[in-house]
Order: sequence, then structure tokens, then C-alpha cells
Amino acid sequence: MKQIILAAFCFYVFAKADEDSRLPNKCEVCKFLTVELQEALQRSGRSKEVLEVGEVLDTGRRRKRIKYNTSETRLMEAIDNICEGILQYSVHAERPGSLRYAKGSSQTMATLKNLVHKGVKVELGLPYEMWDEPSAEVTDMKKQCETMLEQYEEVVEDWYFHHQDHKLEDFLCGSHVLGASERECLTEVWKGDPGTKGGTEEVASAKTHDAGEL
Repeated sequence: MKQIILAAFCFYVFAKADEDSRLPNKCEVCKFLTVELQEALQRSGRSKEVLEVGEVLDTGRRRKRIKYNTSETRLMEAIDNICEGILQYSVHAERPGSLRYAKGSSQTMATLKNLVHKGVKVELGLPYEMWDEPSAEVTDMKKQCETMLEQYEEVVEDWYFHHQDHKLEDFLCGSHVLGASERECLTEVWKGDPGTKGGTEEVASAKTHDAGEL
């Protein structure tokens, strides 16, 4: 079958080639660090486990008992490798600002994969098995996340023990990490992808070009 590349998705190819010029900014890194941390804490928040801490003394005094869901242990377990979760994100080039980062395949990539499964040979300049590998943007965000977490770990601990009545994003990012002019991404909220009715069919019927014509 003739090798084709879809003209309607050329922007995706160019975005991949140019992604080093659009590395995540500090606001985006902080935003998704807090998303991952809160999700990790939510997963363990319903535990009824009780921990026993301290040494058993000769006097027979019992070890101190504390609830797991308010313990330092829970926080440390949530923080451990928290930035690894960033690698599950993809760049959704069709979305603006920080909304371009989300888990799962982008609308563009999902359409391209669907075409491949239908037998269309699509060339993106890299092997098919690498289409789902973390992009340069995402791996850079993961590295920045690790640096930021190390730098602000005491702030996270302060929030966990004393300020959980405040949203973590506001407490960490808004009050400690970002300056007043750096907080724009915190107000960006995803409201869902636009309708894709007829998307695949329209793409399949769109004018196509041989790779050598582009």
C-alpha cells in the first residue's frame, strides 16, 4: 500500500519535531505535581490502619498508636516516586496551555492509530512501537517535578500536617512556588474534548500526500 501521511495532521509531526522549544514551565510542573500527589493521597486516605511507633520500654509503656491516614508514613509513601506518574502523560498538541498535558492518547494520536489498524500506513518519522513513549516535554516535566519536590518538600509537609483545609495547588504553587505573574496555568480547567463526530471519516477522506511531497 502506498505510504501516506495525512495532511490534516502535519501539525502533529511538526509539534513532535519542535517539542524541545515548548518545554513545560514552572506553573505547569507545579500544577501536575500537586495533581499526582493528591491522587496518591486519595488512594490511601480511606485506610483504617493504625500504626504503632516508638520503642517498647522496660517500664512496660506501650508504643504510641497513630492513625495511618494522618501519619508521616502515609505522606512519605505518597511522595515516593510521585514524579514517575508524570511519565504516564502525553502531549495533546491540539489543546492550549497546560491542558496539552493529560494521561492517555491525544485525539490526534488516537485517530492516527485507528487508521493504522485499518491498514493505512502512516509515517511519523519514528517506529510505531515508540508512538507511546514519553515525549521530550513529558520527560523534562518529570525531571523538573523531582527538583521542585526536593526544593519544596518542607512546604508539602507543612500543608499535610497543618493546612489541608487549603487546596494543595493554591498552598504550594500559588503561595510558595510561583510569582504573581506565573500563575496563569492554575486557572486553566479542562472541560472535555470537542466533539469528534465524523472525525476519522473526514480525515480518511482528506487529501493525502506522499511523504516525499512534504
